[in-house]
Amino acid sequence: MKRESDLVLNLFFLVIIISLMQVGESQNTVTDVKVGIVTDVGMTYSNMALFCINMSLSGFYSSHPETRTRLVSTIVDSKNDVVIAAAGGTYTRMHNSCTTLMLSYNKTFSFVAALDLITNKKVKAIIGPWTSMQAQFMIEIGQKSQVPIVSYSATSPFLSSIRSQYFFRATYDDSSQVHAIKEIIKLFGWREVVPVYVDNTFGEGIMPHLTDALQEINVRIPYRTVISPNATNEELSVELLRMMTLPTRVFIVHFFERLASRFFAKAKEIGLMKQGYVWIITNSITDGLSSMNETELDTMQGVLGVKTHVPRSEELEGFKSRWKNRFSLSDLDVYGLWAYDATTALAMAIEEAGTSNLTFAKTDDAMRNMPGFQGLGVSQYGPKLLQALSGVRFKGLAGDFRFINRELQPSVFEIVNVNGHGGRTIGYWTKEHGLLKKVDQTQVTTTTFSTWKDRLRPIIWPGDTTFVPKGWEIPTNGKRLKIGVPLYSGYPQFVKGTRDPITNSTIFSGFCIEYFEAVIQAMPYDVSYDFISISVDEMDYDTLVYQVYLGKYDAVVGDTTISANRSKYVEFSLPYTPSGVGLVVPVKDHVKRSSTIFLTPLTWGLWLLILFSFFIIGIVVWVLEHRVNPDFDGPGKYQISTILWFSFSIMVFAPRERVLSFWARLVVIIWYFLVLVLTQSYTASLATLLTSQQLHPTITNINTLLTEGASVGYQSSYFILERLRESGFSDANLVDYGSPEHCDELLSKGPAKGGISAVFMEVPYVRLFLGQYCNRYKMVQTPYKVDGFGFVFPIGSPLVADVSRAILKVEESNKENQLENAWFKKIDESCPDPLTNPDPNPSESFLQLGIDSFWVLFLTAAIVCVTALGKCMFHFLKENPYQRNLQELWEMFLQPDRKSYINQVTKICQCSSGLGMLDNNHEEANPANNGSHT
Repeated sequence: MKRESDLVLNLFFLVIIISLMQVGESQNTVTDVKVGIVTDVGMTYSNMALFCINMSLSGFYSSHPETRTRLVSTIVDSKNDVVIAAAGGTYTRMHNSCTTLMLSYNKTFSFVAALDLITNKKVKAIIGPWTSMQAQFMIEIGQKSQVPIVSYSATSPFLSSIRSQYFFRATYDDSSQVHAIKEIIKLFGWREVVPVYVDNTFGEGIMPHLTDALQEINVRIPYRTVISPNATNEELSVELLRMMTLPTRVFIVHFFERLASRFFAKAKEIGLMKQGYVWIITNSITDGLSSMNETELDTMQGVLGVKTHVPRSEELEGFKSRWKNRFSLSDLDVYGLWAYDATTALAMAIEEAGTSNLTFAKTDDAMRNMPGFQGLGVSQYGPKLLQALSGVRFKGLAGDFRFINRELQPSVFEIVNVNGHGGRTIGYWTKEHGLLKKVDQTQVTTTTFSTWKDRLRPIIWPGDTTFVPKGWEIPTNGKRLKIGVPLYSGYPQFVKGTRDPITNSTIFSGFCIEYFEAVIQAMPYDVSYDFISISVDEMDYDTLVYQVYLGKYDAVVGDTTISANRSKYVEFSLPYTPSGVGLVVPVKDHVKRSSTIFLTPLTWGLWLLILFSFFIIGIVVWVLEHRVNPDFDGPGKYQISTILWFSFSIMVFAPRERVLSFWARLVVIIWYFLVLVLTQSYTASLATLLTSQQLHPTITNINTLLTEGASVGYQSSYFILERLRESGFSDANLVDYGSPEHCDELLSKGPAKGGISAVFMEVPYVRLFLGQYCNRYKMVQTPYKVDGFGFVFPIGSPLVADVSRAILKVEESNKENQLENAWFKKIDESCPDPLTNPDPNPSESFLQLGIDSFWVLFLTAAIVCVTALGKCMFHFLKENPYQRNLQELWEMFLQPDRKSYINQVTKICQCSSGLGMLDNNHEEANPANNGSHT
């Protein structure tokens, strides 16, 4: 009843408008040009478009009275089979032949309606139809008959693929908005989205373009939700419940307005409009938000949408004012504006094309014999009108109107947030600058750590929250993750499984298990999972990883190494252990403890210099002292022994010989200091040499092993085995081991007894092995690179990014240190950590002391000795200026220096001592004097 009353009211206004147009037409001699209009008369959106079409004609011809043409419209109701001859002001039925051929399916009717308009009505152009499905069939008729079809509402990209030069789209292609949607998803960093679209040409047309756009930013589409256009509420509930049980929470909805209202009402009822969900709607829905009632808008609160941008203008504001005055009961949307502009463009094109050759020619025999095409003519006016339409350009109500490849090209879209009683604009998308807060913004100033708030205004998300949804979560009503845990007995510190005798279940522990649990606690949402034990003896690591690819397990947690081959089938989180494959070799003590070890601290050069210095110092002191000091006088043999005794006794105690002269004392002081430094340095070096071990590796690098053809061990890993083969090791020289004890046994035997010379193992295992055997082995090299241990997930799993971020949080906290201390505590407490200490077996490298360490002291002593000798010789020769015989000079030099002040001082001291002795003797000889003073 409502639709019928609206139809009567709308037709009443339509008749009044057309009558006014006819009054204006009667005043001038003009040529009528017939055009057809195919639409759904009686529907609100269609009636609005019809009003806009007639207002466009009225406004165009009133403002251009000089025009020689007038558009006379024939309207076809694709719902009720009604043809309205708008130009004549009367309503007629279509021919009975067309009525009998018409089916209830709109596509078939559109084909028949277009055929009737061209064949019987002889229209020169067609405006419409409303839907893309109807247009798909009409385009073929227009191409064959050369009748242009101008649609203001058919948006499916599939229509462009028909490549008809007589089809003009006076609206935007749906694919033009996918880049705006892509930028929204990229801005918030969502990694998975689910398209939800209607199952017809309109819905499917956007999907190839949307998929390509999302692939450009590496966003995955895990599945698609396709809704029938005639879906019941029960069918909608089934699809929505399936969406709820799956982890993705970002949905892109591409529906008609009517289906969207039902869909979101059911989504809110089921619980998909609460916090954590993201809904992005296309402009097919957002452009009609203004016509939705309060109940419909209430079900869509928090939804984001891409909306067609209509720039403000005086013409648009004036048209809206006239619209409200005439049709206050009907809402105006962008499709009405496009209908207005499309009609204006067609009127301008027809005026440009003129009125010549408005006839139709008969088709060829081949087309005439085709079913349904009998009587179809070819418009002789079509090519001329086609050229005129292609060149039309003006400023319309919806913006600049210009056909590029027979389509309008958008440059701006609005980004809206459904909040309150409509869509609130939060930003804009432009081809040049992407997302912007203001449409007139020419560029965006962003920093390295800019956020979405720099691009968009505040957003209210579903659930009335301002927190940005993560876009993915483990649904509480979904399945629990099945996580495989490889159990390897060799290194229980990483993964360990024990059987609970009460529940008969496996209790998992170890560094990897507790690290994973710490990561899960650091994640922003809860993850439900179950550990499933897997014996490595039954299934190796590569096979286990491949089971994740097959879908048997949702993840793998354990000492699983990240490798390139495995990454072909699964995705790894960031590594949570150190990386690399280490080369571990035995160490031995290089110190040779022989009977001559006391000579080792000093170099032979230093030994000889010290010995030579002893003689030199003794001779210098003798030269300076023997003429003035009786201790250095006497027979020749006595003087030689005195020189040697004086020099060497300085090392252990003060010599009994006194040194009297100034320069001799200065030389002795310098020599005392030099001997002290030499003695202390020698003592320290010898103590270090005797008390420390100099542990050195038997092999320093992998090249030595290859050159010698030595047997090496490797951890039971296919990755390490292949790398060793690639490096040149033969299979005959490769020995695998299973446990640290087995590895120690092979290394202890050595190659001579059937053992190995070195072993290759991953760095995390090196930490445990050297923690137990640090005094016997050493890691000397990491010849192979590997990324350490990582958690395994299926390819495309959104958990990977969140788990990796959580790993970073754990690494930056104190939790990692606590886990390492708990599980990597050394069996031998004296062993340092091989990862924090590059040399897990510290040894003191011995360095012999040489002349270079003491040359300053020796040089100082030499300078003092030369100066003292020079001064002594100078005074001696000065005292004997005329003596030139060397023998006589030598004999004189051997004689005491009677003139020396030292001898004079010595005589005085001796005299004083003698007088004292005489007085004492005298007193003893005369006892009578004793006690004479009473």
